Amino acid sequence: MKNILIVEDEVAISDLIAMNLNIAGYKYKQIYNGTEVILNLQEESYDLILLDVMIHGMDGFEVLEKIRNYKIPVIFLTAKSSLSDKLKGLKIGADDYITKPFETLELLARIEVVLRRYNPTNSIIVIDEVIIDDEQHVVTIDKERIDLTNKEYELLLFLAKNKNKAISREKLLEKIWGIDFIGETRTVDIHIQRLRKKLNNKVRIATVYKYGYRMEHNI
Repeated sequence: MKNILIVEDEVAISDLIAMNLNIAGYKYKQIYNGTEVILNLQEESYDLILLDVMIHGMDGFEVLEKIRNYKIPVIFLTAKSSLSDKLKGLKIGADDYITKPFETLELLARIEVVLRRYNPTNSIIVIDEVIIDDEQHVVTIDKERIDLTNKEYELLLFLAKNKNKAISREKLLEKIWGIDFIGETRTVDIHIQRLRKKLNNKVRIATVYKYGYRMEHNI
């Protein structure tokens, strides 16, 4: 499941985008300040960023200049509709530039186009002997398919995309089970145990004492 970062300081617009991303089957996170983007990218991975230009803290153009090394596709969403602004946004590395107001269906279509363009390079993740094919939703070890439940798969994929990062149990609950999930962090522990067993410990999912888990991988 693709994870999209929404950077928009108008709460109503941000919530509308979030609602439609949820309906379309995407994961998302909402941020309302440009400065927070830099900090958040150090903790979490995204497949796409929807970035407003006129935001607090640091404008969208500045944000894009600073996050180029993350190589995450960016679509600008902005009221700045002049040709010079559009050309500036595209020249500094944006993958698309959409002016407000916009139609939701058009936004979703453009998101799909950009994600499809980047998909060949990030649909397959290799961690030691484990291969995760996110396009086919398949996990294999030595060409043998591993039977995982949907939650086990999503948990493995999230840890793999955030390899070598310590992820709290609460964060895993939020991202895999949803913010409205009613349950204990023990749920995460049980799924981690099952993953380790099914994967025959071919990848190292380390326990971070009194915090959570980290998938360790030497690149």
